[in-house]
Amino acid sequence: MEDLTTPSSVNELAGSLWADTVQWLQLLVVPGWRQYQVFIILGLVVVSVLLRFIIAPRLDQWMRAREGWPKWRLRFMVMIRQRLGLACFTVLSWATYLVMQQVTWPSRSYLVGVAATLAVVWLIVAVVTRAVRNGILRRLLNWGLWIYGTLLALNLDQPVGEFLDGLTFGAGDMSLSVLSLIQATVLIGVMLALARLTIRRASIALSANEDISPSMQVLAVKTVQILFYGAVFFVGIRALGFDLTGLAVLSGAIGLGIGFGLQKVVSNLVSGVIILLDKSIKPGDVISLGDTFGWIDSLGARYVSVVTRDGKEYLIPNEDLITSQVVNWSYSDKFVRLDIAFGTSYGDDPHKVRKVAIEAAESVDRVLSRPNRPVCHVTGFGDSSVDYILRFWISDPSGGLTNIRGLVYLALWDAFADNAISFPFPQREVRVLEGSVLETTRNAGGHDGGV
Repeated sequence: MEDLTTPSSVNELAGSLWADTVQWLQLLVVPGWRQYQVFIILGLVVVSVLLRFIIAPRLDQWMRAREGWPKWRLRFMVMIRQRLGLACFTVLSWATYLVMQQVTWPSRSYLVGVAATLAVVWLIVAVVTRAVRNGILRRLLNWGLWIYGTLLALNLDQPVGEFLDGLTFGAGDMSLSVLSLIQATVLIGVMLALARLTIRRASIALSANEDISPSMQVLAVKTVQILFYGAVFFVGIRALGFDLTGLAVLSGAIGLGIGFGLQKVVSNLVSGVIILLDKSIKPGDVISLGDTFGWIDSLGARYVSVVTRDGKEYLIPNEDLITSQVVNWSYSDKFVRLDIAFGTSYGDDPHKVRKVAIEAAESVDRVLSRPNRPVCHVTGFGDSSVDYILRFWISDPSGGLTNIRGLVYLALWDAFADNAISFPFPQREVRVLEGSVLETTRNAGGHDGGV
């Protein structure tokens, strides 16, 4: 980096600021109205602290009694509670300043007016910066606005601005001053805060709109995020003094990087957009992909979050959902049909078996009776049993499939036991042909071995 600062101009500005500071300090220590105003300001600070200890408990009690208030109003009141002393000093200083303007010369209340202005600026900054969620960004914005408001109230903004504008650095033909860097940082911070607030409000509004499908809601939120954050990026680049035409080279480099090493990333991003547009899956759908069975928790730019029944969360790349076979149990509706195969002995009446099986399935809570009742059909005559298939419907596949099958099996067991219907099992007979000899052997211990 090449230093482009002019030493003479910087020294002159620094000397001027130092001379003004020394002059102010000398005036404050000399007895007179300036010193009296300092004592008045200190007295107002003490009174504000005392009022804070008096008002704070009553304000806490009043806030606890507020029921049904929205969260933003409660947060605002908590913020005021934390800065109650500053709020009291703001009111007292302005009241004192207005009274002194009426009863004495305006010059004898100048410092009180400056203190009142500073108090207002600090209070406004504290309220405004609460909209920024990021802690580091909020502190930077807080300190930056406090410093700027203080300089503005003391009429020092112009000389300090000239001093910071004189501190420049750069490389090649480009130079950047400290003042422009600070201005760009503050501008980016304010725009980021506004962008996040706008995006959050837009997300809430889109989520509450029942006419928009969940997948389109996600796509709309992603689009709003890209637009706002992209605008913040370009405005910040422009505020720093960079030529936007130079981004063409950067875009070419990015394209080259995508061509060589970011194919998978771009593929997942494009697949995510396709999934959102064709509405093949959406948050809340129950899907099966290979051995993974669960419901979709969220759709991301690169992956889809699938939560299984055992609490595991799988992050499946979007490309896999496009190129692989996916079973969406709730694509068009949430009705799912399940099949259970069983057999009964040949001595049981098949008409009775079918009736009892249907009634047993309907006795399970999750099994639907409308719009489709359970059905039972004979599928064949096996070696040891008459084979049946029992079909029933459920409307909550996210509640699990194995557990509902188990409940229906238990209901069949109980119903068949009550109606003397038996489950056959394979049986084998050993016949000794005439003329055969049955031989037995004994092992070393003297016990019979086998046939």
